[in-house]
Amino acid sequence: MLAEETPPELSLPLFFPSLPSPSPPGCSGLLADTMTDVPVDSGASARAAAPEGLSLAEEEELRSELAKVEEEIGTLRQVLAAKERHCGELKRKLGLTPLDGLKQNLSKSWHDVQVSNAYKKTQETLSQAGQKTSAALSNVGSVISRKLGDMRNSATFKSFEDRVGTIKSRMVGSRENSTDGLHSPSGAGDQPPQDNAPF
Repeated sequence: MLAEETPPELSLPLFFPSLPSPSPPGCSGLLADTMTDVPVDSGASARAAAPEGLSLAEEEELRSELAKVEEEIGTLRQVLAAKERHCGELKRKLGLTPLDGLKQNLSKSWHDVQVSNAYKKTQETLSQAGQKTSAALSNVGSVISRKLGDMRNSATFKSFEDRVGTIKSRMVGSRENSTDGLHSPSGAGDQPPQDNAPF
């Protein structure tokens, strides 16, 4: 024999003592609005010849066990539907709305994501990358600053700076001289200035 009767310690009334019978009086169609039954093919394909190696008695025993399991599944569906209705009634009495449930689920999901190893590793990696980028940019800035200082202290730059300074002093000096001649009290301002430009 392959299967035996369900032991009493595993029967549904022991797990669910308040479990109603599969079809309590006045509750027919109780699950019609929430659950749908999955049809079991009990037609010709189920009555096909027994697989090789099974005797007729073993096949009948397996079919009997299958019927019991399907009945237990139906009972469990009814219990689940009753529990879901009871849960909905409790939530309604407490004033909990579906939106509150959604907020709570999202909050819990976000918390679960934050405590996950993948999130922690990603956050750690991004933090390290940010620190390395900041350090690299700081190094680049100091290198550029140092190079500009070195360039300013070089002989070429000093020579260039001296030439620019000399040209500037000549320009400023010639302006002062030309403005002095224009506004001289000797009356030289009455004469038009001479244009010495070749063009």
